[in-house]
This record gives sequence, C-alpha cells and structure tokens, in this order.
Amino acid sequence: MSTNAAYMALSRRDMFGRMGSGLAGMALSGLLPQVAGDVSPPLDTMRRAPHFAPRAKAVIQLFMHGGPSQMDLLDPKPALGKYDGQPFPGAIDIQETDKAGGVLKSPFKFAKSGDSGIEVSELLPHLAKRVDDITLIRSMHTEHLNHEPALWMIHTGETIPGRPSIGSWATFGLGSESQNLPAYVVLDDPKGLPVDGIRNWSSGWLPPLYQGTRFRSEGTAVWNLTPHTARSAGQQQARRKLLEEMDREHRAARPGETELDARIASYALAARMQLSAAEALDLSGETAATQSLYGLDNPVTASYGRRCLMARRLVERGVRFIQIYLDGQVWDHHAKIKEGLIDACARTDQPTAALLTDLKQRGLLDETLIMWGGEFGRLPISQSLDGRDHNNKGFTLWLAGGGTKAGYVHGSTDEFGYAALDKPMGVRDLHATILHLLGLDHRRLVFHRNGLDERLTGVHHPQVVTELLT
Repeated sequence: MSTNAAYMALSRRDMFGRMGSGLAGMALSGLLPQVAGDVSPPLDTMRRAPHFAPRAKAVIQLFMHGGPSQMDLLDPKPALGKYDGQPFPGAIDIQETDKAGGVLKSPFKFAKSGDSGIEVSELLPHLAKRVDDITLIRSMHTEHLNHEPALWMIHTGETIPGRPSIGSWATFGLGSESQNLPAYVVLDDPKGLPVDGIRNWSSGWLPPLYQGTRFRSEGTAVWNLTPHTARSAGQQQARRKLLEEMDREHRAARPGETELDARIASYALAARMQLSAAEALDLSGETAATQSLYGLDNPVTASYGRRCLMARRLVERGVRFIQIYLDGQVWDHHAKIKEGLIDACARTDQPTAALLTDLKQRGLLDETLIMWGGEFGRLPISQSLDGRDHNNKGFTLWLAGGGTKAGYVHGSTDEFGYAALDKPMGVRDLHATILHLLGLDHRRLVFHRNGLDERLTGVHHPQVVTELLT
C-alpha cells in the first residue's frame, strides 16, 4: 500500500493508537519546537535568554510535604523547655482547639555545627556536616493553615487551585537546555503520590508544554517509551516521517490548540528520549563510593537517595527544574511527632547531604539552586499530647548553591518559634528571589491570558531578598 493510500485508510487517531503504544498518556513537558512543526513563541521550550545574567542554571527542589517542625529540626527554642506543659502565654491560631495542650518542648538536642556555628538537631547529623553550604531562612510565613491552600501557595503563589507551578514558570521563561530531555522533571515516590497529586507540578493555564514530567526511580523510568515491537532504523524513520506529515496537516486545521501542540511534541520528544532518558537515569555506572554516599546500600535511604542521585545526573544533562517528592505527607505529625520525625529524617537526611556534597565536588553547586522545605511549620504547643498542629505564622526552609550566601541564617521567630519576628519573609518573596537567581525578573515574566498579564507573583509586590545572595 502506498503512503497516500495508508494515510487515507487510517485516521490520525488510529495511527496514534497503533504507533504510540500508549505514549498519549505520558505527561512529557520538555517539548521542543523543531519536531512539532512551526510552534511560535511562547508556545515552545526553546532555550531563551534570561532577563539578566543568572546565578543559577538549574533548581532542585526537595519538597517536604506536611510541614516539618522547625523547633525540632532547625530553629531551637530553649523557652519550650522552660515552659513545657504550661499554657501558651498569648494568642495562638489553632485548627483543632479540643486537642490542643500546653507548650511542648523538643525531645531532641541541638548542637552548633560547622564554621558558621548554625545549630542543627541531632536528627540531621549529615546535614550538620554541610551546614556551611546552606542559607537557613528561619522567618518564613505563609497565608493559610490548611495543607492544600498552603501547597498551592508554595508551588504557585496563590492559595487557590489551578495556577501554574514555579517549575512551569521557570520553563516558560527560560526554555530547555537539553534537546533530548524534558526541561521540568518530577521524581515522585514509588510508594505513592504526595498529597494533591499531580497538581503539585501542573502547568495550570500555561500551555501544557510546561508541566512537569514524571520519571520513575524504580522499574521503567518512563512508561511506553520503547516500542513493544523491534523495528529497523529505516522503518522507524519512515514511520516518524509519516506521523510528522499527518501531524502538520492535523495541526494546521486546528490553530491555537495548545493541548494538541503539547501532545504532538510529546511524541517527538519521546523518540529522542529513547536513548537519552535511559542513559541519564542508569545509575549502574556510578562508583560504589558514590552510591554509598547517597545511601543506596541502605533500605531506609535507598529510595530517596536514588532520586537525589538521579537529580544530579539530570542537572548534568541540562534539565532545568527538578522536584523530588515523598509519598503522602510524611512530615505532618499531629501525634507521635518524635517517632514521625525520626522516620522522616532517617529517610532523607543522608541523601540530601549527599546531594550537596556531590554537586559541590563536581563544581555544580555554584550553578544549581537547592531548595528544602514544606508548605508551613508546626506550633510550639502540643496536639493530642505528643504532636504539633499546623503553623503558618513562622517556619524554616533552606537554600543552597546557585548564588545564595553559604553558612548564613536569615531572620528569626519569637522565643517559642511561633511567628516570624525578625526579617519576615513571605512565599512570594521566596518566589521572586528564586526567579532572580535564575536571571528572571518576576515583574517581567508575564503570560497574557484573557486580557490579563499573569505572573507567578500576581499583582503583589514582593521583594527579592538580596541578603540571601552572594
């Protein structure tokens, strides 16, 4: 049958069904215009010039769902021990008042670490050895006490759903460094999705070209990437050529269909990824010492360590924005906080510190921004006797590399760790600062939609926190 006859006999949907082997289900985001026809900016991920010289080329976000307890990990408060069990001396926002108790001291010891003398909990012995590499922000605050609105805030800049994530904005603004890998990659936990699922890395109303692409750390990294039936290079090339011709005709009849643009481009990226993705995620070539550094020889740390090591390999190959998630919300300790924190830190501390060590010794930390933290913090009082409720008034996160000031503590909370007191920093300030490190002015990073100039930072006027920068 001739090519034209075959084209007439098969609908485009039939052809995708036969040739794609399920590729249509892939959420591929790092899509390049050369293979998708004439995609006009900004509906592409071609590399674009930043607004000014960047300090960071890539971001690795280590997101800690649930709200890590600042006063048990990175913000020691001796007053909690002094007033342990007594009523909190002042007003305090509580979700479940019937379960609230008195002031709750931390069960963990703190010690000064590194040349900077930053105090770190005994639960984080590996991070304590890298503390001179981090910028510790102890004065964060956010706008909502509940998980989902706080998650939307930390990821998208507003407490409402449906907006683009910061990874999508970075990809929209800067495009891709790699021709063969997505610009925005998500490494979620094999145990299950985090709370709020795939919405954490959604592109919202930005074109779907900019959404996060899930890579799996166990088994097949990207489903349906390799054809089930082996074919010669000539056969593969002929099939792709035919598909490209069909795509061009189908797309020409449907201008402005951004979902269609993303779907078509995903097929072409998938073809290129058949070699590059497998190589990027293959850890077998890493030395035994490197694998041990990340804890791959320990069942407790192996899963998170594998994803941290994958993140380093992806950054080396030009991936722009990487997020690493845990299952559920393992930092949400309304009860038994001691046991919960021991478990969460055991899973993540060594791999996190290994990532900092590995990037630094390879000369990559200076150009890679690491971000660690959750959506909010915890209260200084007890809940259900041995837990802590949510706290949006004050919490801690840290940054490292990418032009940030190493061995530096920014801001503080009150004596109980409840509210940001000195140099308070909001989530939008954090977003503006991250974009700045990537060479993007948050006021100029605009997407025109329904007559509005949409921004990650919205209509607000956050500040780039220059004290965090070198």
